[in-house]
Amino acid sequence: MAAELESTKPNWIANTREYLTDIRSEMKRVTWPNRQQVESTTVVVIVSVFIFAAYFKIVDFLIGATVTRAYDHLVK
Repeated sequence: MAAELESTKPNWIANTREYLTDIRSEMKRVTWPNRQQVESTTVVVIVSVFIFAAYFKIVDFLIGATVTRAYDHLVK
């Protein structure tokens, strides 16, 4: 019975070694962007963040002003 438990117990050292070997193999296949690509996509992300921030600020202001007007109109 003890032998059966030993044979069914996972060999975590071998599994970990295989996992790390697979990671190393996959990392060799990765195509890394060059510096120019990273800089250009970073600029796109930063500009997009500012555009979305401005858009949400405008929408927030308009909704806030509308709710305030409706509240003031109902209170009077």
